[in-house]
Amino acid sequence: MRELTMKDVQAAVKGGSVFASGGGGWVDHGLEIGGAAVAVGRPKLASVDEIPDDAIIITTTAIGAPAGTEWEMWGLDYIKAVQLLMENYDGKIYGVMTPQNGMSSSINGWLPAAALGLVVVDATGDIRAHPTGKMGSLGIASSLDYETIQVVVGGKRATGSYLELVVKGTPAKTSNILRVASDMSGGFIASARHPLPASYIKQHAAIGGISMAIELGEKIMAAEPQGAEAVIDTICKSTRGEVVGVGEVSAIDVKYSGAFDIGTITIDVPGNPMTIHVMNEHMAVDDSKGNRIATFPDVITTLSAETGQPVSVGHLKPGMKIAIFHIKKDFIPLSSSVKDRSVYPEVERVLGIDLMSHAFS
Repeated sequence: MRELTMKDVQAAVKGGSVFASGGGGWVDHGLEIGGAAVAVGRPKLASVDEIPDDAIIITTTAIGAPAGTEWEMWGLDYIKAVQLLMENYDGKIYGVMTPQNGMSSSINGWLPAAALGLVVVDATGDIRAHPTGKMGSLGIASSLDYETIQVVVGGKRATGSYLELVVKGTPAKTSNILRVASDMSGGFIASARHPLPASYIKQHAAIGGISMAIELGEKIMAAEPQGAEAVIDTICKSTRGEVVGVGEVSAIDVKYSGAFDIGTITIDVPGNPMTIHVMNEHMAVDDSKGNRIATFPDVITTLSAETGQPVSVGHLKPGMKIAIFHIKKDFIPLSSSVKDRSVYPEVERVLGIDLMSHAFS
């Protein structure tokens, strides 16, 4: 195990922002919560090999739409969510993991780990960010045999939107309840869920997901003094990814609905405009002839051509010059979460496009 430092926070946010695929929270929130984690304690990052098979690991995250504006989450909310799960679970919690990398989600569990004496597990439910909790639930999304505990805490106190909720039941039903709670709280809320033995995590998670974000972030920070081109080149070389198009944002048709940001973004790539399909994150890219360029669980990220930095869905503006970055799924660890066919139909219905045939090709 190794102690996580402020330098690790900064690197995890930088690297996590690439894997965020347009979502995964906010840079400022990630730095704030990560800074609090290393200020109140000494969170430790543990590889799965260092954790006993029978140790219980929980998932900590935030649920909602990154472009939402009415949410309010404090560091205490992340801690309280884990505390409530611990109080309602008949056993001892050993560590926390995140369901995804992101601008802030790479470090979501670091604060409760530091405050409550838990370890941060170097694994993720998905290397990249995703819109639904089911897509990061390690293959248990459709299980009828596993009774989970899911907790959410947060909301704007001044408007009476603060909520604390503990639910038990199947992952599918409880995940739907949490999404409603997130919407009622203002659009984003802290969560703790799915106590599972480390033996299950070792078989079903994307192992080393946090280290991947930190290592990529360190390389990005080293390249930043040389400018945008060096940053983008570093991201490509470090991940085996590629830029599939560069152009100006010409249209944004993304609406908030039920704690989701849903719609399309058009990038005017010269000679071949491209459409990005959005459900919180970038889920697919089509060219002007309807050819599919990239599909979840590929990493799909919009990078500023001016700075090289990832730009989230909520911060894209018409006229911005953007590079569309893509890592094929062949080049990233794939968890049981994204190999679970049951998690795709819900997202396909919302977006009105096919994902599954491309994802499983």
